[in-house]
Amino acid sequence: MKEQNSDPKVLLIGMGNREQGDNGLGWMFVDMIDSLGYDFLNFEYREQMFVEDAKLISNYDVVIFVDASYQKFDGGFEISRCFAASHGFYFSNAQAPPAMLYLAKKLYQKYPKTYLLSISGEEWEEQPSLSSEAIKNLQSAVEFFDEQFLPSILAVRV
Repeated sequence: MKEQNSDPKVLLIGMGNREQGDNGLGWMFVDMIDSLGYDFLNFEYREQMFVEDAKLISNYDVVIFVDASYQKFDGGFEISRCFAASHGFYFSNAQAPPAMLYLAKKLYQKYPKTYLLSISGEEWEEQPSLSSEAIKNLQSAVEFFDEQFLPSILAVRV
């Protein structure tokens, strides 16, 4: 089991849908990271974010949203900081990560350090498998996340 020096609460949220080809990248990423045995990571799966999820993320120190992207990134993925933004339509079914942060801050006075990990996909039809390019991008993202990203933000010791 991989442990961490302190105990920040960390949430990894896989976005997407396994039944829609590469749109399942977020969920597959969470499955792969979960299998690595980090005891300080918590995991959730979402097809969409809802207003109620602001409460969920307000309970964590660090939140990482993982989603598939139509955009082609060098190396197959991109990770960036995510900041709160109000978009003004909170009665909609689907909410974006910046809106969730805005609501967590506004409603619960919590502002977790938040990241968005976007993984390049290619095929979006209804099928329960990933394209070969998406699999390659997923593996690169998992390797980077495990070996560089987590240690850099959390001072992980193995």
